[in-house]
Amino acid sequence: MKTFKGRVVSPGNVTAPALVSHGGLNTLASFQKALQFGDKKATCGDQNNADLYGKQMLGKALCLPMTIGSTTGGLVLYCACAMKRQPACMLFSEHIDSLAAAGAILADVWLDDVSMPVVDCLGEEFLNYVKDGMTITVSEDGTVTVD
Repeated sequence: MKTFKGRVVSPGNVTAPALVSHGGLNTLASFQKALQFGDKKATCGDQNNADLYGKQMLGKALCLPMTIGSTTGGLVLYCACAMKRQPACMLFSEHIDSLAAAGAILADVWLDDVSMPVVDCLGEEFLNYVKDGMTITVSEDGTVTVD
């Protein structure tokens, strides 16, 4: 078991299995099937992300360095939350970008029955340590425990 401390972008408490990407998450490509084609499990559709492609993101602790791609990234995250097809949480090893932060924060503020805690600045050691399937627990203060 190891504990990491990051910066809270969107608060919350959650425990979920890890899903790890060592490359950037293209939010539009990754969530397109969930948002446009009714995939309720939010299966990652980004063929350029070998770590995530074809894997279910719904209910997972999505561990990643950063988001990449389109300026629609924030809206995509917000819509995933509004449609209840979001990861359990998003955990960034680096600083979150402003678009992804906006989507997560707007979902937290505008959607009453949705939670997607987001923590960034967890560090490279976090991303090197965590593996798919490990149990992740996120606390409101930005503490992330990996079992």
